[in-house]
Amino acid sequence: MIQASKFLPPNYETDYSKLDGPTGPCVYPAIHLYIHSALYYITDHGRDLRLAQIIYAGLYLSTLSLVLASYRRAGAPPWLLVPLILSKRLHSIFILRLFNDCWAAFFFWLAVYAATRKWFLMTITAWSVALGVKMTMLLPIPALGTILIQGASVETTISYGLLVLVIQTAAAIPFVRANKTSIYLQQAFNFGRQFLYKWTVNWRFVPEETFLSKEFAYTLLAMHATLLLAFLQYKWVRPSSNGLLDFIGRHLNPTTMSSAERKEYSRRMTPRFVMDALLASIVIGMLCARSIHYQFYAYLAWATPYLLWRSGAHAVVVLAVWALQEVAWLVYPSTVWSSATVVGLMALQTVCAWVAPTMDRAVEPIEVLKKQ
Repeated sequence: MIQASKFLPPNYETDYSKLDGPTGPCVYPAIHLYIHSALYYITDHGRDLRLAQIIYAGLYLSTLSLVLASYRRAGAPPWLLVPLILSKRLHSIFILRLFNDCWAAFFFWLAVYAATRKWFLMTITAWSVALGVKMTMLLPIPALGTILIQGASVETTISYGLLVLVIQTAAAIPFVRANKTSIYLQQAFNFGRQFLYKWTVNWRFVPEETFLSKEFAYTLLAMHATLLLAFLQYKWVRPSSNGLLDFIGRHLNPTTMSSAERKEYSRRMTPRFVMDALLASIVIGMLCARSIHYQFYAYLAWATPYLLWRSGAHAVVVLAVWALQEVAWLVYPSTVWSSATVVGLMALQTVCAWVAPTMDRAVEPIEVLKKQ
């Protein structure tokens, strides 16, 4: 709120390096600042905490509604919906802590729900707004790209990419004027920012010297790239191609595809495939992040039950693993045990995403489709 107050009249400060407060400088993209500027006025300059909590309670219920609707679109059984409403940590993140990640989570799940219905313009718009709140939303890009290319076309996906650029540029205009572009990008999308070891939730079980080392950071980056390439090669491009190279060649030369093939590829972008790809991409990114904080649970909590279920695990196992994860995220500050559990369960969810069936049912091979 203090950061927002400096941006608003009578200050009109647009230099991102000067938008700071008790929690430090503003390190999130511009849409985050616009949301909190609106909240600044609505809540009497941030003094009406009760009203702020009511707003966030509404945000929580709205996000939960999108999650439930997405689960039902994917054919999730009713029992799987139960853990979605029971997370104490999520209630804290939304209604007590009022984190900006709550807004990013809302727009992310709006994008997921829209994608399950193939409303791709709404998908990309909602995702772009989420990205304008938190750069964590860069994580779903590989999965989102393959969904759009196969569900629409390369040309349409490029136009969507331009739309994202327009939205992000328009939001940043006040902050990039007067040659302040580099300052805005360095703070809003800072890939080199290093978090304190004592606040990390995930890698607390490794020594601090290792945690802070460049070698550890490069190892995690390499692991992230390897996992993404593996999922792209064997999971996310399979509805239309036999592998990543085949996918690139097939879709970069659309003249080789008939209209029947395009329709078939789009049909294969089922709600389950969309959920599988987007949620797996989020979990992979969080698994390979050097440091995540408690507010990141806003992205993980509602993905966990689905990914565990898609692996074919029994309901008792799904609920037990979910409960163990909830307990680990409730430990504050994190310990060797809790952080090892957090990382281990994210690794388990990545494995679950890997073993989940790529297609909902048997489909004709591409070669047979071409002959038809």
